[in-house]
Amino acid sequence: MELKALRISEKRIQQLSAMGIETAEGLLSYYPYRYEVFKERPLSQWQINDTVTCEAVILTRAQVMRLGGKRSMTRFSVQVQDQEFQAVLFNRPWTSQFQVGRVMTLSGKYNGKGRITVASYQMKPLRELEGIYPIYSLKEGMHQKDLRRLIEKAMALCLDQMEDLIPQPLRARYRLCTRAQAIRWIHQPTSRETMKQALRHLKYEEFFRFQLTMQALREENRAYARGNVKCFSADEVFSLEKTLPFQLTDDQRNAISEILDDLASSHLMYRMLQGDVGCGKTMVAAFGLYACVLAHRQGAFLAPTEILARQHCDSLKQLFADTGIRVELLCASLKPAQRRQVLDDLASDQIDIIVGTHALFQDEVRFYDLGMVVADEQQRFGVQQRRRLLEKGEKVDFLLMSATPIPRTLAQSLFGDMDVSVIAHRPSGRMPVTTRLVRSSSMGAILEEVLQKIDEGNQCYVVCPAIEKNEEMPMRNVNDIYQGMCSLLGKRYRIGLLHGKMSGEEKNEMMERFARGDLDILVSTTVIEVGIDVKKANLMVIYDAHRFGLSTIHQLRGRVGRGSQPGFCYLLTPTKDEEALQRLKMLETISDGFEISRYDLSLRGPGDLLGTRQSGIPGFVLGNVIMDEKMMEAAREDAAYALQHLEEQPYRHLQPIIAQDVKKSAYFD
Repeated sequence: MELKALRISEKRIQQLSAMGIETAEGLLSYYPYRYEVFKERPLSQWQINDTVTCEAVILTRAQVMRLGGKRSMTRFSVQVQDQEFQAVLFNRPWTSQFQVGRVMTLSGKYNGKGRITVASYQMKPLRELEGIYPIYSLKEGMHQKDLRRLIEKAMALCLDQMEDLIPQPLRARYRLCTRAQAIRWIHQPTSRETMKQALRHLKYEEFFRFQLTMQALREENRAYARGNVKCFSADEVFSLEKTLPFQLTDDQRNAISEILDDLASSHLMYRMLQGDVGCGKTMVAAFGLYACVLAHRQGAFLAPTEILARQHCDSLKQLFADTGIRVELLCASLKPAQRRQVLDDLASDQIDIIVGTHALFQDEVRFYDLGMVVADEQQRFGVQQRRRLLEKGEKVDFLLMSATPIPRTLAQSLFGDMDVSVIAHRPSGRMPVTTRLVRSSSMGAILEEVLQKIDEGNQCYVVCPAIEKNEEMPMRNVNDIYQGMCSLLGKRYRIGLLHGKMSGEEKNEMMERFARGDLDILVSTTVIEVGIDVKKANLMVIYDAHRFGLSTIHQLRGRVGRGSQPGFCYLLTPTKDEEALQRLKMLETISDGFEISRYDLSLRGPGDLLGTRQSGIPGFVLGNVIMDEKMMEAAREDAAYALQHLEEQPYRHLQPIIAQDVKKSAYFD
């Protein structure tokens, strides 16, 4: 239903459009991000950091302090239940409303020591406001009251016509209310209980629809790929282990067996191989490529950067040195004559495995008989890319490697369109990385220690969260740190600079210099998160560590200690936020990437953590994949059952919804 049906002005329609709301139904799906409960509690029940709502009498005139830029702090004293408190508001530098003696209702965080940081306020007594109020994210020109009125109009028009997506048997099983009731209660809760009921319904609906789409797409892929059987000897594939200077772990062998079963089956392989940094995913992928070549098909290995592609190419050449398998590199830096030769050889079946970046998707790249693609998750390897590669071969098998370690059951729920192989344990002999939290904004406290280790022959990464200075968000940036280090240490040490605004050629050259040992220190942003192995890079210093997710830090520190020497990672932070410090302190004792990612998921949501898979994993509006893991698992099982019974009455209405979601691939592109 169009917004015009609400009989609102064109200006309002434009304001709603700026908020991503285009229809009346879209307005109803614009959920509150929190609620204000206007009900006073006795002071004796207040705990530090509690969100409190209270009636207050203003005792003193408001004072405004400028904090720099557009930031400000407004302070005044209030009386709450016969006690005096200091009320503090940030970035609201007006004082005319705060007249001594006026009664107001304020909500905010109780900081202890008689101080309240005010989040919102109204110049009315609490008795006139008691109730539960939804709070929405707004754009300029729209106020909470305005949006609430618009939502009420939309409910009057739409709720009577609203159909339930969740089939009745499932609603009955989980004692869910109707969708219409859930929508009403999410926007106009009458109690905490009705809020909970609304959230239960809408969370489950999100998960259920997501799982329906993921699993339907998976079945569509499988149906497309019937007859994709590759013939090879599994014993011959595993004989490759005899050439290795180490033994495969049990996890690696199991993952290889799962991949071989896929390759030999009659359906298309679409598998996620995921595990912690340094767990040996690339070696597992190499065994899969070996099987593909033994079946007389070609393989392709996609790497996120050219320098990493070169490293993978060299590793595969070494691994297959005695097998007669030809491995070649295709990248932008090849000379025209070399490039033409590689392309010709690839098309004429003289190359067995090609390694490259996203350049492999280009039209001029033709395969003789492409059978398998291995791609790093960083490639944004979504639906459109898969379709382009499908055009380059007959029923191509896909193996995606993810450096984000997620426990198997959770991964199966998140990656419902894929099979999942997990490498949970790292190979023995891998040197540990000692992580240390340093409560400082500079390297001063650890400089002597770091320089001593560099003097012993080690190399050091210095990581910053920003490229340039930002007045709005003060944090250390690579340009300033690089200049400072050059000024202080440039005569004694060789220092390089690396960041995302450099050209591909410049970045490759800098990483190659560091890899060759021509640099002692590399000042960089997180572009090194996906990088090559540098055997002597055993030191890492991370500035403003509190600004990074835990999984990102874990990925970064995985760059050090990859040789024969132990690694050291120093986390610098000036923050006084105790919660942030506790999170960082975890990294001093926890090295298990699975445990870290689970915790990070609970804090940040899947979209942030899974980064380049963001297009494949929705940022659920209400659901939390960690907090609501059991609900997600139930939705996965329910979706599987529903897909098998779509012709039956309780599930028949799902057919057009699934067809629509799969067609537009909303969750995947």
